[in-house]
Amino acid sequence: MSQSTTLPLRFWSRLPLWQQILVGLALGVATGLAFEQDAQVLAPVGALFLNAIKMLIVPLVFVSLVAGITAMQDSAKLGRISAKTIAIYLVTTAFAVSIGLLFGTLFTPGEGMQMVASAGSEAKQAPSLAGILVGLVPSNPISAFAEGNILQIIVFAIALGVSMNLVGAKAAPVVKLFDSLAEVLYKLTDLIMRLAPYGVFALIAGVVGSHGAEVLLPLAGVIGVIYLACLAHVLLVYGGLIGLFARLNPLRFLQGIAPALAVAFSTSSSSGTLPVSIECARKNLGVSEGVAGFVLPVGATINMDGTAIYQGVLALFIAQAFGIELSGGQYLMIILTATLASIGTAGVPGAGLIMLGLVLTSVGLPLEGVALIAGIDRILDMARTTVNVAGDLMTTTLVGRSENELDQAIYNSDNPQ
Repeated sequence: MSQSTTLPLRFWSRLPLWQQILVGLALGVATGLAFEQDAQVLAPVGALFLNAIKMLIVPLVFVSLVAGITAMQDSAKLGRISAKTIAIYLVTTAFAVSIGLLFGTLFTPGEGMQMVASAGSEAKQAPSLAGILVGLVPSNPISAFAEGNILQIIVFAIALGVSMNLVGAKAAPVVKLFDSLAEVLYKLTDLIMRLAPYGVFALIAGVVGSHGAEVLLPLAGVIGVIYLACLAHVLLVYGGLIGLFARLNPLRFLQGIAPALAVAFSTSSSSGTLPVSIECARKNLGVSEGVAGFVLPVGATINMDGTAIYQGVLALFIAQAFGIELSGGQYLMIILTATLASIGTAGVPGAGLIMLGLVLTSVGLPLEGVALIAGIDRILDMARTTVNVAGDLMTTTLVGRSENELDQAIYNSDNPQ
């Protein structure tokens, strides 16, 4: 191989993984814009990477949760971490929908559209509270694994982990087995992540190429407002919480989670990004295996900050498009509904659409507005998933720091993976 060929390869291999992924992301956007529909030839490469990531989700969630719980022998500590995790998720979700409403009010993306609502629209039905609670416990754990029902897997893993702690010394061989399995899965994640720059490149090229400017331009306003609101939430809320409460450098945090954000943006799947999130938390942020293994799977299931921003902006967008004035009480209702629905519908397929239907009907807005954003929902999904993943990692960092389960030497390292 000539020196002119080896030099670029050597330079590429020396780049940290997060920089390689960002380069792949940028090249994917450029390729999609340049080749449009022809960029779909790269779809199999993106699908292969996505399948490799999905392959890890169920075993990694289960094994990391069990290993994480058995690493926390103190039941009081487990309860404390659970309470902190849920409280942070609820508070940041309320902030998220408020930021969405603020940006929707400031930038008025739907003003002047003069849409007219028709009668007879029906909302998508949200699941009942009783149905959600009953559905948490799997009647057959094997079916839950086969169907990829993450909520049920989490419940089963928590129950198994707590039981192993209660058994004590007799469970030691099983605890060691789960610890070993966790390390094996972390190594497999590391191997798959080396393909991330190429997988992200192919996925983004396909998305950009298939949508094209003709779909994006008419609704560029609402896309821009949602992306701007998402960026503000990550920088101000997450960065502020990391700096004020954890007393850590927010820039180091953003640098450490960059690989997970890039994968989240290209795959639009919080669960699909979970293996990468766990690796970032452990290797780049210095969070212990126990905290990362517990908080991140829970967050991937119930934390929907990005979706809450999406609800806030779109509620204002649809109200403006149909010329409807919202009262202060309706603003508060949107905040309350989006915050509570982020927990209640998280495990349901199409959760974002169900949440949007709930929010719109709670304040009497026409559901026809959903059709306005149907063509660009994939583009919006990329932004809201990225925020969801950033929120999961921020919460993991806060909880780890508060429980003295965060290695600051790793966090402040100059060479994140």
